[in-house]
Amino acid sequence: MGNPPSRDASLPDHVGAALGAAAGDIARRAGASRSIARIVEPNTLPTVVLEERRLIHREESVRRQADAFREIRTRLLALGGDQNFITMVAPISPRSGGSFVARNLAAAFAFDEAKTALLIDCNLRHPSQHVELRVDTTNGGLIDYLDHPSLGVEKILYHTGIPRLRLIPSGREREIGGEYFSSFRMRAMLDSLRSRYSDRYIFLDGPAAKDSPDARILADLVDFVVLVAGSGRDTPSAIQKVVANFDPSKLAGIVLNELP
Repeated sequence: MGNPPSRDASLPDHVGAALGAAAGDIARRAGASRSIARIVEPNTLPTVVLEERRLIHREESVRRQADAFREIRTRLLALGGDQNFITMVAPISPRSGGSFVARNLAAAFAFDEAKTALLIDCNLRHPSQHVELRVDTTNGGLIDYLDHPSLGVEKILYHTGIPRLRLIPSGREREIGGEYFSSFRMRAMLDSLRSRYSDRYIFLDGPAAKDSPDARILADLVDFVVLVAGSGRDTPSAIQKVVANFDPSKLAGIVLNELP
């Protein structure tokens, strides 16, 4: 019989075991990354439908808008480094276009075939993502899951018609989300969703930051915050007041949205 494989005698057994476990974890994450990047969207939306729903795409007709969201993507990736991250997009005031920006920013990340995006509608007073994306929320959404975790998070992950972009809708409407957003279940769900796939980037469509504490509560759960100011709607003083409520280290920037 041949000699057994040699190993570095200077490494204690527990260190060798730890290195082996780390190598196995890297291999598992790499395999998961490859598998999720190959997920097929069963009903990919044609360009004309994307434009009707005010969604960016790769064609020349929306190049200016798509490039604007790509620029935000580039800034976030520079801030995030090698790790995937969670970003909250929140308008300064209602009807400033926060949901529009959140939806298209998530789509911009999904453009990259090596990445996937997950959009979670956390605007409990005015949920709109399932309407804009024409998603049938038969299995419920975020609030349903937080009330009944036995439902399973996989059941509330919906296809959107955009490759590599999934949606978790808000579920049952609630006036106040603080009790849900500050719960252990919410934090645990986000941690699980992010850690499962290293190429998954999560976007929370947050409520207006001006009149509700919910956006500030959600900010504790995320890595970055992008605020959306409505052109001609949100004054510089109102923007400055809202900005002061967020951790400067998390504030990735302010998007000035030209309202339709």
